[in-house]
Amino acid sequence: MSYTKEQIANLVDGKLDWETTFRMLSMPKDQGRFAKYLAALQARVNYADKIVLPLSLHMNIVQRAGDKRWVIKCDCGHEFCDHNENWKLHAAIYVRDTEEAMTDVYPKLMAPDTQWQVYREYYCPKCGTMHDVEAPTPWYPVIHDFEPDIEAFYRDWVNLPVPERA
Repeated sequence: MSYTKEQIANLVDGKLDWETTFRMLSMPKDQGRFAKYLAALQARVNYADKIVLPLSLHMNIVQRAGDKRWVIKCDCGHEFCDHNENWKLHAAIYVRDTEEAMTDVYPKLMAPDTQWQVYREYYCPKCGTMHDVEAPTPWYPVIHDFEPDIEAFYRDWVNLPVPERA
């Protein structure tokens, strides 16, 4: 079954009816759906850079309009870094490492022991959107979630030409 650009846009916005959403998510993906998904995401941002791959809500790998480099960018337009770097090292970070900071999230007696676990919250320095939260031990380094193989994804999964890059 093939879905319209409007249905994909409504899915992105969370406005699609449950029956269609369930069918869309549980059935094999139709040819061209990824291109429609990218178009829906592109319509929601105010920058000319082409979205190559969404990383998470409000964060994408984009192809810069000027030099064709692939970079990680927030929906607000803030550019974090090259696509193969750890964007978290370029984010605003709030570490919940005290009992008081943890009780903002958990009731007092249910909060983790900050000697064993802290929360690291990663925000866009420009718009303040929270992009991720980690719950490591205090001494653990910043986690680099993953580095996608964009060429293989385009070639082997979505059958689209790989966007050029510098």
